[in-house]
Amino acid sequence: MPLPPWISDLPALDLLLSVAETGSVGRAAQAHGITQPSASARINRLERRLGVPLLVRSRRGSLLTPAGEAVVAWTHGVVDAAQALADGVLTLRADRQARLRIAASLTVAEYLLPAWLLTLRRSHPDLDISAGVANSADVCVAVRTGAADLGFVESPDVPADLSARVVGEDRLALVVAAAYPLAARASSGLRLRDVVNQPLLLREPGSGTRDTFLLAVENALGAAPHLPHATSLGSTTTIMATVRAGGGVGVISARAAATAVAARELVELAVTDLDARRPLHAVWLGRTPTGPAAELLTAALGGPTGAAAETG
Repeated sequence: MPLPPWISDLPALDLLLSVAETGSVGRAAQAHGITQPSASARINRLERRLGVPLLVRSRRGSLLTPAGEAVVAWTHGVVDAAQALADGVLTLRADRQARLRIAASLTVAEYLLPAWLLTLRRSHPDLDISAGVANSADVCVAVRTGAADLGFVESPDVPADLSARVVGEDRLALVVAAAYPLAARASSGLRLRDVVNQPLLLREPGSGTRDTFLLAVENALGAAPHLPHATSLGSTTTIMATVRAGGGVGVISARAAATAVAARELVELAVTDLDARRPLHAVWLGRTPTGPAAELLTAALGGPTGAAAETG
């Protein structure tokens, strides 16, 4: 049931309490820092809205009517609840300024977030920062439910109910062990059809890496991908270990594969008809992040902390 419009006139209700306590509209006006005519006008407006007389005015002061006494008794709870709400919101704001909760997908968390946090830490040495690592779908859930002030995802699409800004780019790498049969053809221009029937090692559903790969395959083939020998694994580390053991073609971030490829522990396959680039997004609730979240976003965009962050 919707609340009546007069319930929002908390200043007038609070003023009525002061009249009841002081016995005078003039003394109540003084306590509230307003003139007596202004106080009288507020009480009169409240009486009109309620449809009952609240005060009996005389030369000796103002007395509550029976209806006024009932309204005052009920108003104490309303005004106290409003004050508790105001105090609670101020506490939440102060708490939000004092801490920053982040959720980031694996690639961002391991390869990009540490430098951004270091930049933020220089200007906020006492800030309480917590960062959780999850797949992109779970990061969006954390932001949507308020468990995280700011999230970073690597999925190709961002949910429509979240605001987002591109903070970087990544690409996927298809890697195999040096002894794997396709390794000999790694640089000779493989086609997507050469790998889709291989044992593919993918991240779990909800992972941005998985979603990016599946979308790239669909775009290349013009149809939903059929990957008969795909296996879902819960971490990049597990995929790389399985690849090293000769278990198939791993689909991971090029950043994660770089060291092993440079050391020739793994071989990256060049698939000419697969575009596996992807944007990296910051995501948040509302129009723009505020406080430390805004400063971290600015750091992720390559600017100094403290500058105003743009939305996109």
